[in-house]
Amino acid sequence: MILPFLVGIGSGLSLIMAIGAQNAFVLRQGIRREHVLPVVLICGLTDAVLELAGVAGIGFVIERAPLVLEIVRWGGVLFLVWYAWTAFQRARRPEVLVAGEGSGGSLRRTVLACLAITWLNPHVYLDTMVLMGSIGNAQGDPGKWWFVAGGALASIVWFALIGYGARALTRFFATPKSWRILDGVVAVTMLVIAARLAFGGIGA
Repeated sequence: MILPFLVGIGSGLSLIMAIGAQNAFVLRQGIRREHVLPVVLICGLTDAVLELAGVAGIGFVIERAPLVLEIVRWGGVLFLVWYAWTAFQRARRPEVLVAGEGSGGSLRRTVLACLAITWLNPHVYLDTMVLMGSIGNAQGDPGKWWFVAGGALASIVWFALIGYGARALTRFFATPKSWRILDGVVAVTMLVIAARLAFGGIGA
């Protein structure tokens, strides 16, 4: 069952390595060294749960529930626009952001933001439940369960890598100007994704 496991790892990485709202959020938390473990676990385990659900057949139902995805889609658009606005506001006042010191953001607020970024993005369901579910089911039984294990491992390792690996950038982000650049990039990324969801549809 090594081959399905490796296919799961490769498929998982190919879907999550692209720059997106989730990766940008994890990277920022890692640089700030704020609540990194909960964020990594939420992102990684969410992918694992949704991939498992997809292989179990729920992806088939989600694919045929356009109303549910539309609700999630517009909820995601609103949240991403709001998050982009807060990032722009932070970029305007970078002096309050110093790498390694943090702004005292509460665990509850961080967890809620992470859950929103993760669950209010219809692409998460399409990628994990529909696409990964389809690829996984093609592996047969019991290969599909090894595929899920590979995909789950890929997600957890990736988010841990960018979350904890971001600490290597602490020195670079020791100046307000660097934080202005990061938050500017985060804001633009969120707006681009929101625009794609709003004007390009779920399949964008």
